[in-house]
Amino acid sequence: MSVTDRASERRSRLQAARLYLVCDPGQAPGGLAELLTAAVAGGVQVVQLRQKGSDGAALVSAAHEARMLCERLGLLFIVNDHPDIALAVGADGVHVGQLDMPVEEARRLIGPEMLIGLSTHAPQEIDEASAVSADYIGVGPVHETPTKPGRPAVGLELVRYAAARSQLPFFAIGGINARNLDEVIRAGASRVAVVRAIAESHNPREAAHAMRQALDQQPAGAQP
Repeated sequence: MSVTDRASERRSRLQAARLYLVCDPGQAPGGLAELLTAAVAGGVQVVQLRQKGSDGAALVSAAHEARMLCERLGLLFIVNDHPDIALAVGADGVHVGQLDMPVEEARRLIGPEMLIGLSTHAPQEIDEASAVSADYIGVGPVHETPTKPGRPAVGLELVRYAAARSQLPFFAIGGINARNLDEVIRAGASRVAVVRAIAESHNPREAAHAMRQALDQQPAGAQP
């Protein structure tokens, strides 16, 4: 497959994606393989490895394992924060924050065929995301969450702003679960990214399935 074809295939899969799981292998009680197998059976389409506090060989090893699992299960695989590791293990993309490596620098490193996601927390950041070579944005945290300590919740208003103004596909993220998903959807989100709602569920497959069913009833948002 050519670079152009691979890039197009990844972006088409991203456009179709509704449910995105952010996970830390060390927090998967039954192991990463068990969690991802259940998650994909429930409808997860994208997985991001976010293993804070790890770097070097340990992170490369975890990313390599996760990439192989995602490839076998048919999931897009994204590495958080580390474009060099994403490139080294053959990931589908990388996700960066506002204070991480700039998107254009990450793009120069990983090339045109891989996906780049960018976290946004304010209207200006959503507007500016369209001017760089990001493929999608995360919008949040919608609610306060222990996975982002010190980061204040942006609330549903920023989701509404993204739904009206974003030129890129966006995933609402931050404290989203089965109990509050409907209000996030009503605010205009057709895609969400979650951590604890699936990874810490007693039944990850059922948790993912319930969220995916709700999301699939909504029309897709911005085109890539």
